Amino acid sequence: MSSLSRELVFLILQFLDEEKFKETVHKLEQESGFFFNMKHFEDQVQAGEWDEIERYLCGFTKVEDNRYSMKIFFEIRKQKYLEALDRQDRAKAVEILVKDLKVFASFNEELFKEITQLLTLDNFRQNEQLSKYGDTKSARNIMLVELKKLIEANPLFRDKLTFPPFKSSRLRTLINQSLNWQHQLCKNPRSNPDIKTLFIDHSCTPTTANGARPPPPSNNPLVGPIPKAGAFPPIGAHGPFQPVVSPTPGAIAGWMSANNPSLQHPAVAAGPPTHMQPSSAAAFLKHPRTPTGMTGMDYQSADSEHLMKRMRTGQSEEVSFSGIVHAPNIYSQDDLPKTVVRTLNQGSNVMSMDFHPQRQTILLVGTNVGDISLWEVGSRERLAHKPFKVWDLSASSMPLQTALLNDAAISVNRCVWGPDGLMLGVAFSKHIVQIYTYNPTGELRQHLEIDAHVGGVNDIAFAHPNKQLCIVTCGDDKMIKVWDAGAGRRQYIFEGHEAPVYSVCPHHKENIQFIFSTAIDGKIKAWLYDSLGSRVDYDAPGHWCTMMAYSADGTR
Repeated sequence: MSSLSRELVFLILQFLDEEKFKETVHKLEQESGFFFNMKHFEDQVQAGEWDEIERYLCGFTKVEDNRYSMKIFFEIRKQKYLEALDRQDRAKAVEILVKDLKVFASFNEELFKEITQLLTLDNFRQNEQLSKYGDTKSARNIMLVELKKLIEANPLFRDKLTFPPFKSSRLRTLINQSLNWQHQLCKNPRSNPDIKTLFIDHSCTPTTANGARPPPPSNNPLVGPIPKAGAFPPIGAHGPFQPVVSPTPGAIAGWMSANNPSLQHPAVAAGPPTHMQPSSAAAFLKHPRTPTGMTGMDYQSADSEHLMKRMRTGQSEEVSFSGIVHAPNIYSQDDLPKTVVRTLNQGSNVMSMDFHPQRQTILLVGTNVGDISLWEVGSRERLAHKPFKVWDLSASSMPLQTALLNDAAISVNRCVWGPDGLMLGVAFSKHIVQIYTYNPTGELRQHLEIDAHVGGVNDIAFAHPNKQLCIVTCGDDKMIKVWDAGAGRRQYIFEGHEAPVYSVCPHHKENIQFIFSTAIDGKIKAWLYDSLGSRVDYDAPGHWCTMMAYSADGTR
């Protein structure tokens, strides 16, 4: 949806609120997903309207979207369950347990068992963690404090909690201005126009025999002078939606908080980084902080001036693209294939895929159990399969050994081919990356195992700084690291993100090599291979970012 269409929805929301179409307002909020009305949500929670609460939330998020969303739905369903137990309605409690809470068993089986055991108690307050549970009203208010903190921390709600500031009755004002303009275009404008409908454009009927056009009135009785705001009489006394006031900081109340101590608001950078005075053309990126004229990079050398024109883009809250700008032909959706030509049974959940850069029917696949496979898509033959194992556990760091001891489960976060297709890299959910060499017979050989980051390695990419093949990684430890692809030696480390780094995108423009990175707090940075800090620091639309990529020809 275009930006103007989105703004029109806000105008309609304001109009519906002013006209007191209360249910319709909230239905449009839910269906559009543009504005989360915290006051309406609070009222529904305090009233215990659980089904309506879930319907409203589903316009903005689903249970499985992220950990914040999961905990929001869990807290609501847990409260509904406890209230049924408090009413001694065992049948309803069992129904809630099976239909609503069972979904969380796969994420925390012990917690689900503990919740189930509450059915055996005469009073669930006999459970130590619930001993301070008061009456229903106070329990809902305590839960509401936690829910508001979770919603404000959830990136999916980040730009949807405050209604845009604009004057009341804005839609009426725009209609008035349109009627004024239509009246000015009348061939025979009357001094007292009669507006009977908005369904068609206004036009005064002729009033003179010769059809001469009298001059337009200087003070139109319809709405007054043109520059003024519209003069439709206000029907309702309501102003615009009030912005939501965030709750005061405090401990998150609730039973599950102890089970997820890491759940907290992602860090957001507090101020602009220090401005640098580069002395060479290599510093073609500078330090804008949410720049007003562009969202990308600025250049400081004549040699790079023409690059600026190609890379600079206008600031926008959404991405749109019409046509194929750089191709001579324009394609339509009808040109795209819509038929599934191959279905391959991997056997476990696929987390990442990448086609070979030269042999384009060979597909690299990584899964949620840590294994990787090579498929020949044409023949459906699996050429290679490598289950996860640490190649040299004795050389692993103690944090990695501890992580594997506490939880042996490991997933592939990202798998990619090298630029020449002779090498591939795999980033795992715990600490390490593994690099394989590949030959045309389909054989994979162990090449490098790097204990790269503390926590998950979220992305891996290949780059050619100084004409040397390197591996770029990023992780939960908020760092980006560059490794020699031959021996695995670390060459660069980039620090500056204030949240886990989710994606890296190495690129080059002519002889200038750089890396884009995105973090889960919505910050995008750009780095040169000089260990002097990021050259660009700006906010992604919506303060949330997943992955970043260039088109194959490097122009977009």
